[in-house]
Amino acid sequence: MKVRGTGAAGAAGEAARRGPGAPLARGRQSARRGGLEPGAGAARSPPLPPPAGPGADGNRLSVLLKKMHLFRSSSYEIRLEGEGGSLPPIQGIRWTPLLDTESTLDYGHSLTQASSEKIWRAGKLLFIHLTSTRPGLIRDHKHHLRHHRQCCSGKELVDWLLSAGLAVQTRSQAVGICQVLVDGGVLTHVKQEWHFQDKDTQFYRFAELELSPEPSAGLRDAEELLEALAFLAQLGPDALLTMALRKPPAQRTEDELELIFEELLHIKAVAHLSNSVKRELASVLMFESHQRAGTVLFSQGDKGTSWYIIWKGSVNVVTHGKGLVATLHEGDDFGQLALVNDAPRAATIILREDNCHFLRVDKQDFNRILKDVEANTMRLKEHGKVVLVLQKNLQGGSNQPAAARSSRYSVMAGTPEKILEHLLEFMRLDATLYDPVDTLLGDFLLTYTVFMPTSQLCRALLHHFRAEPLEGSEQEKATYSLHKRRKILRLVSQWVLLYGRLLQGDRSTTALLQNLADLASRDPRLGGLVQEQAQDRRRPRALENGDGSVSPQPKARSSVNWLASQEEAILNSSCALRAQDKVPYEIYRPDHSCLITVLPVNASVRDVLRSLAPRLGRDGEHILVKVNSAGDKVGLQLDAVGVFTALGLNERLFAVSLEELGGLTPHPEQLGPHIGSSETLDLISSKDLASHLTDYDWNLFKSIHQVEMIHYIVGPQKFHDVTTANLERVMRRFNELQYWVATELCLCPEVGRRAQLLRKFIKLAAHLKEQKNLNSFFAVMFGVSNTAVSRLAKTWERLPHKIRKLHSVLERMLDPSWNHRVYRLAVAKLSPPIIPFVPLLLKDMTFIHEGNRTLAENLINFEKMPGSKVGPGDSK
Repeated sequence: MKVRGTGAAGAAGEAARRGPGAPLARGRQSARRGGLEPGAGAARSPPLPPPAGPGADGNRLSVLLKKMHLFRSSSYEIRLEGEGGSLPPIQGIRWTPLLDTESTLDYGHSLTQASSEKIWRAGKLLFIHLTSTRPGLIRDHKHHLRHHRQCCSGKELVDWLLSAGLAVQTRSQAVGICQVLVDGGVLTHVKQEWHFQDKDTQFYRFAELELSPEPSAGLRDAEELLEALAFLAQLGPDALLTMALRKPPAQRTEDELELIFEELLHIKAVAHLSNSVKRELASVLMFESHQRAGTVLFSQGDKGTSWYIIWKGSVNVVTHGKGLVATLHEGDDFGQLALVNDAPRAATIILREDNCHFLRVDKQDFNRILKDVEANTMRLKEHGKVVLVLQKNLQGGSNQPAAARSSRYSVMAGTPEKILEHLLEFMRLDATLYDPVDTLLGDFLLTYTVFMPTSQLCRALLHHFRAEPLEGSEQEKATYSLHKRRKILRLVSQWVLLYGRLLQGDRSTTALLQNLADLASRDPRLGGLVQEQAQDRRRPRALENGDGSVSPQPKARSSVNWLASQEEAILNSSCALRAQDKVPYEIYRPDHSCLITVLPVNASVRDVLRSLAPRLGRDGEHILVKVNSAGDKVGLQLDAVGVFTALGLNERLFAVSLEELGGLTPHPEQLGPHIGSSETLDLISSKDLASHLTDYDWNLFKSIHQVEMIHYIVGPQKFHDVTTANLERVMRRFNELQYWVATELCLCPEVGRRAQLLRKFIKLAAHLKEQKNLNSFFAVMFGVSNTAVSRLAKTWERLPHKIRKLHSVLERMLDPSWNHRVYRLAVAKLSPPIIPFVPLLLKDMTFIHEGNRTLAENLINFEKMPGSKVGPGDSK
């Protein structure tokens, strides 16, 4: 992924007046935190349809949306690297912090990296505000016949943080802030305990001598207090996790164990372990830290007592005779060999830097977990080779009663045929795709294309349907065959329900469905089942949109056809694109004239050039070139497919001869607009604009099929006749919206009007978040956080205090630390339907795919597949 950008002309004067050394206005520091490389130039996208709206409002909005694609400058862009049509997976969301300034609080550092001066300054501001608003909170307490002078209880402090209007939203967030203050020495327990507790019986006092307010001080800057609280809130999750690891394992709560488990999901040393093993590790991991570089953790020849994972810092590995043999860094592990072999340490481990943190597993726990894993693992062999690996686990959560849980085996690895056979053996007749307990059916159907061609699946299903058991009485054979065939029909029904019109046109699938229909029609016990499941697939399923409206649904029809009719396909798919659907391709010539040809979505470059050949003439061989606004040219391979839908916002396709290539220049539209739309925006309320944006975004988002995201991450080159055009449209929409916000602000020439426009965009972001359109919420916030916008000091100074406070609250959702923990916690509390932050969703899937092998020892690593089962369906 790349992020690009430039400043915009409209606000250049203001930045110039400030001068190169002028500090930024307070309240926007974390906006600058995401100092991403600025954005690409102007872009052009297909005109948007005018959303439904009464009278003049609808007309104004139509004009506004038509202008939205004319913009330049950004701070965040999804860039598809490589040649058109190759669609490599997103490698992550990159944030490049700017250099710290005197007025900037650094939100990106962890607790151990943040300077103690900032924590003390934040604590002093908090103490001043506490004493000025609630002077009676700090008082003498008596508990269990002991007197504690000038302190407050943990619960009182948390309650005050929640009620003080400081944008602290949850108790866990307040507890995290208090834990940071305890770790920093600003807040101390009366018994010198290091674990902050939200209880009436635990008392804490501030370091009075250092924090005493100056006689004439008071709270001079409310904005600085909000920044200080936001800074502490960002450090809170780190502090809570560290404290959870420091606690004895037996004292950890369920929430703390879940917090540790989530951290293990992102540690390289345990990436190869199953989730059940990671949960076991979460319950036994211990925290260990050493302050000085050069400290010897253990020496060669010592008895092995623990396994270590480097959480922070680095170590040198030294052996007798060879000296330094390796350097290990964060995420690496060491010490495992001595425990596995019950042998002395094979090397000496020396700390390479100060303040190193380790996660430690002691030998007894290490051996127990290994033995448990081996005891609960079953390997099935055929002809001396392992063909299926199962692991026993408990179905249901640990907080459920034993009667509600049942023992079962999960598929860890296997051959495609054996995984399918196991699925057919153990699936229920009423199994569904989204069963929260028994997920095997949904996992298999959504991910089978990664390891099993559709034609192979069709052959296997038909073979199982026709197969007869070899043993047992005739009655037993008949009963077994009927039961298995019902399962196959159920599986196929759910398969068709999941993929729908994506299966239309696939010859192997069509042949399978026809064969199954013919075979089932000969058995009266199965014919009724086929018709019943066909009707079930066509039952209307009302689905609430993000703005509260209900999507239109097809009417139920009584038919035994497996696949929907064209009419039903159109109603179900809304604006979804298939690989064979035809779209207009806009191809430019060197003189900037435009040639339009209608071709399938997945047309190759060769197909495009062939269709344009009569209009290109015979003056030499022509090639297809992708050109951006900077004039950079990329020639496309003839076999590349889907090049038009994969274009970036500021890119155009040009058909040129080799002689014309040197003089090729960008199209004027790529250079961006010169006049903004602020006057039109004044006529539309932020809430109405958010509603229309959400309605349009929802239609785009629901057109993405879950399997499309898997195709995008794994690589379309592995599949035939698939497209990721719907996903690309949503990603393009994200870029469009955030570029538009930044451009409109920078094109507004008057400071007063620009401040009003900035206020409208901040309120727009708030409404988008309220409507659970998180993708557009991030786009608007990234546009407001653009470097060119965040430098406009006079504009930010004119914002009302209430709006700056709202911006500070909204901006916390953008925090990338701890793998976007703030965003993930917020999403976990929302009920569907939502439109998630799509770039982060793709990043998670990329991490799962690239961090885990698909094939291990000639077996499919099926444990990886459930982790890939995320997509629009989960948000709808």
